[in-house]
Amino acid sequence: MGFKCGIVGLPNVGKSTLFNALTETAAAEAANYPFCTIEPNVGRVAVPDPRLEHLAGIAKSAKVIPTQLEFVDIAGLVRGASKGEGLGNQFLANIREVDAIAHVLRCFEGEITHVDETVDPIRDAETVETELLLADLESVERQLESSAKRAKGGDKEAKQRVAVLEPVAAALREGQPARTVEVSAELLPTFRSLNLLTAKPVLYVANVEEAAAKDGNTLSEKVRARAEETGAGFVVISAAIEAEVASLGDDEEKAAFLEELGLEESGLARLIRAGYSLLNLITFFTVGPKEARAWTVAVGATAPQAAGVIHSDFERGFIRAETITYDDYVALGGEQPCKDAGKMRAEGKEYVARDGDVFHFRFNV
Repeated sequence: MGFKCGIVGLPNVGKSTLFNALTETAAAEAANYPFCTIEPNVGRVAVPDPRLEHLAGIAKSAKVIPTQLEFVDIAGLVRGASKGEGLGNQFLANIREVDAIAHVLRCFEGEITHVDETVDPIRDAETVETELLLADLESVERQLESSAKRAKGGDKEAKQRVAVLEPVAAALREGQPARTVEVSAELLPTFRSLNLLTAKPVLYVANVEEAAAKDGNTLSEKVRARAEETGAGFVVISAAIEAEVASLGDDEEKAAFLEELGLEESGLARLIRAGYSLLNLITFFTVGPKEARAWTVAVGATAPQAAGVIHSDFERGFIRAETITYDDYVALGGEQPCKDAGKMRAEGKEYVARDGDVFHFRFNV
């Protein structure tokens, strides 16, 4: 799968409670969906998508397999992490391995003592982000010095790195994350190779008290405003409620509990979808009598690349993708009716996969 969302946060903000609820929910689904805890702090969870069940119902599929997202519970952070304080080195190393950051911010008062004694989610966000920025700045300045020397000697690759490192260094010195730097398509591979912490997309998770789970509170509104200002994702969740939901028996019991609280779905479902969206991913489907399955690709993936997600042979020997839109599949009642109505298209190697495509790949190896 390969798409990882790291959960970060200061001590006593609800990060571990949230991750535990997330993995308990996933473990409870293990009877129906593939799930594994790769390490104690890593779990894969199904991405909620009602379209998949609908397709499976039409095709009378024996199995239903959703697409998945991997969540990583990142080691805790303290001030000075960029200099190795606390578990700083481990914290930073773990973040480098994820594709996006879900930043849990405490938006509730209570008896649990905050590490800074008062509750202020914006200050907390700035604490974590400052440490990431300082770590990036140290790395970039070190690389810039080395690359500049090689560039003077005529090294073409070094010149490209300098062209990327200079504006990134300038942004970091101004307190701006690397993701705010505009990079040309030509230099984008070089930028990505830097693997900078502040280049990763961020999702703010406002952890509120139970009573505010539906509409949020004054503190979560501050987080929402920061998310809009910085281009980050945002979701309100109550880790306490999610822990309770995860402990309940069946889906009906969970739905009844959420309904009592005025919630249409769990916060975890929204968190998972928000993480999926943050990573700029789309879903395509393969549907048949044996199984209906959702697959994940990045926005912009071609049909052969989508085929390669299923098996490398599919991409290597790609001939064409027989394609039906989700809407047509549902409206007409399946593959054969779509064929009869001329709604199945034969797409070639240049076709860019769209969210909701139902694919049948033809290949030859």
